[in-house]
Amino acid sequence: MDIALERAVRVFRERGYHATSIGDLAAAMRLATGSIYKAFRDKHAVFLAAFERYTHLRQEQTQQAAARGANGREKIRNVLLSYVEHSQGSEGRRGCLVVGSAVELSALDPVVGARVNAQLEANENFIAGLIREGLADGSIPRHVDAEDTARLMICITQGLRVVGKSRLRLEALRLVGVAMKLLT
Repeated sequence: MDIALERAVRVFRERGYHATSIGDLAAAMRLATGSIYKAFRDKHAVFLAAFERYTHLRQEQTQQAAARGANGREKIRNVLLSYVEHSQGSEGRRGCLVVGSAVELSALDPVVGARVNAQLEANENFIAGLIREGLADGSIPRHVDAEDTARLMICITQGLRVVGKSRLRLEALRLVGVAMKLLT
């Protein structure tokens, strides 16, 4: 099921919700249409399961990136570098399912809107926690506000995902260097 959902994630990331048909999902997931309807009530249910799979995997990637840092500041830098990496090339052009859902569905679908908001809040809280860790270990100056800076970092990371849909080149070290100035 995880493999089938990962294939569905790819289609939704590339096409968006509205441009994806059950036939597209059946082909991508390598399942018969009837099997999809047995496992999921409808396209919306497939989407919600795919969204959960995507956010779970992205959270793991972000946590792994942070874990490579020795202090709060390095952890945040690694998280930002991970966002840049996932916002480039074919991976970047596929797009972020959270960003795509925020743009395409949040205003129209309260269930998806709540999940998007929950994911963005979880990401923001994770970054705020890393900032607080940096404040405690001395790698981030005391005058940095954890909550406000985390909110701005979310704006930066999600903006990276939007720019990644284009063919603009993201220069990781330069962009992350500028973002890290928020922590000085």
